[in-house]
Amino acid sequence: MSDVNERISKIVNENDVVLFMKGTPLFPQCGFSSRAVAILDHCNVAFESVDVLQDMDVRSGIKAYSDWPTIPQLYVKGEFLGGSDIMMEMYEAGELQAFLEEKQVAKAS
Repeated sequence: MSDVNERISKIVNENDVVLFMKGTPLFPQCGFSSRAVAILDHCNVAFESVDVLQDMDVRSGIKAYSDWPTIPQLYVKGEFLGGSDIMMEMYEAGELQAFLEEKQVAKAS
């Protein structure tokens, strides 16, 4: 496993909820990342974020890691859920909230 894959795997597996995004939750650098943050905020869950713009290895590595071509990418308890469109569909259907509750992720403080 490459160094970047090991770093990504460690981040994904050591945090209940991780959002790989462009920018930060306070300053998202694209509309899709902004939407993903808003959805997680509405779900009131604690999450870790990784700004892929700060590390080009992670930016390209996360796409290979998940076999998913776009960013943002959401992981819950080590499981890849998808990008902002899938998050929005799941949220609107109530599936994301149910999934987060089922996985017993920590609430935001």
